[in-house]
Amino acid sequence: MKNKLGKTLSELSLGESSSYTKTFTEKDVIAFAEITGDNNPVHLDEEYAKTTQFKSRIVHGALVSSLFSTVFGAQLPGFGCIYFRQDSKFVAPVYLNDTITATIKVIEIQEEKGRAIFETIATNQRGENVVVGTAMIYPRKEAK
Repeated sequence: MKNKLGKTLSELSLGESSSYTKTFTEKDVIAFAEITGDNNPVHLDEEYAKTTQFKSRIVHGALVSSLFSTVFGAQLPGFGCIYFRQDSKFVAPVYLNDTITATIKVIEIQEEKGRAIFETIATNQRGENVVVGTAMIYPRKEAK
């Protein structure tokens, strides 16, 4: 399957945004733990999680943040971009079966460096921010 190439730097506009929404299930959390080796019981053991400040199992923060990669790579700027840097702050827990919307927005275009800076915000189904930050992206190069 051939995917349409994403935008170049000159095709981006300040304020342009895109989003992706996913509900995180137990299956997602278990698969992420298996792939990464992060078997922290706060993610996998309900009895243990009840003893923490969260009172229930939570989704790995890195799994939640990975939604930004989906938006960058598949939507904006899209195929061909390089996701170079992510600064994230986890501001609220994500619980099993929470629905998270990851939204990115162009906040700076650095033409001389060939890159763009994006605001990254993930919100839950109640509209609460769960992850906030910024990302640096190198959009695909202009055709020569």
